[in-house]
Amino acid sequence: MLLVFEKIVLGMAALRFLSSTIEFTAALLMLRYNSVETAFKINATLAMVGPTVMITVTSLGLVGLAGKVPAQGLIFILLGVACIFYGMSKF
Repeated sequence: MLLVFEKIVLGMAALRFLSSTIEFTAALLMLRYNSVETAFKINATLAMVGPTVMITVTSLGLVGLAGKVPAQGLIFILLGVACIFYGMSKF
């Protein structure tokens, strides 16, 4: 049986798979180098990857929803994402 996925969903899933591969590789590198300083540097690099992936996946989702959700709904979704980033920046 051949599974057919929507292109947007496939793109979102692919980005999440890429993100998890990067995270897993980073964990292995932390174990490999066995140094707090190196692990801290690797973790700092991951801090840039996570939000970038989230923004990209959310953008793809919004593109996929553009014709299906009213403009007011898209505005609320964007406000929700903005609130997430605002909340994260306060730590």
